[in-house]
Amino acid sequence: MNQATLHQLKVFEAAARHGSFTRAAEELFLTQPTVSMQIKQLTKSVGLPLFEQVGKRLFLTEAGRELFATCRQIFETIAQFEMKVANLKGLKQGQLRLGVITTAKYFIPRLLGPFCQLYPGIEISLQVTNHERILERMINNLDDLYIISQLPEHLDVNCQPFLDNPLVVFAPANHPLAKEKNIPIERLANEPFIMREPGSGTRRAVQSLFDEHDIKVKVKLELGSNEAIKQAIAGGLGISILSRHTLMPNTPELTILDVEHFPIKRTWYMVYPNGKQLSIVARTYFEYLLDAANKMVQNSIPPVYSSVEGGN
Repeated sequence: MNQATLHQLKVFEAAARHGSFTRAAEELFLTQPTVSMQIKQLTKSVGLPLFEQVGKRLFLTEAGRELFATCRQIFETIAQFEMKVANLKGLKQGQLRLGVITTAKYFIPRLLGPFCQLYPGIEISLQVTNHERILERMINNLDDLYIISQLPEHLDVNCQPFLDNPLVVFAPANHPLAKEKNIPIERLANEPFIMREPGSGTRRAVQSLFDEHDIKVKVKLELGSNEAIKQAIAGGLGISILSRHTLMPNTPELTILDVEHFPIKRTWYMVYPNGKQLSIVARTYFEYLLDAANKMVQNSIPPVYSSVEGGN
């Protein structure tokens, strides 16, 4: 078998596992004649037939069964080697630099915990700021990955959506509209509004919706913190629009108004500049976050809290 190649072994393993050259070709994105040629060359290297056809069915010969078992051992050994190389490249030790917009701080730390337990040697640097400053950090290549809910318009980036991020109308729990359903969006023009600061992605999304429906609201306060806005709402200073992710179960003083055209549908994205080579640590976290978010959806574990009354 001196002339056998790893590629030929992969083709053989797929054909043996499926019992079909056609299905092996589909799995490996090859043509069936290519699969047949690779098997023919491997058979020549072995010196014994690897398959026999009885009727329309394909069976392994004794030599084929031995080679199939050997292939599985080889590929398992290679997989273990790749994992060890990954560890040597930095998964046991290293740094992960994350830049996230303000609202993401309500769930990213919860998803970082299990990752840190899996890889205790990795140091995490978490920068939390608004959308505008995240873009500045991205331009200057200061972080490994960025978590945002509005894709940049003028930057060439790789992006991967992984979780919904609905924007809803927050109000004090005793607000006169708290019990009403399908409130016309025009009613918001009569309410004192608390807005995020200029440069916030949330503010841009809200303003876009208001412009679309020709709504002009009375901005009473501009605040740069979701927590400050929630405290201001609880204090009766006005209403606001925030990500539902910011609503915690221990905030009974707040409610969500059922307003038409809400929630504003947005999505969380993992983003990094196009052309950037992700470190093994960053790539591992990228895949981990996708898997964690998928499990949250599959297990019906809400990524946000909606235990207060009045939510839509």
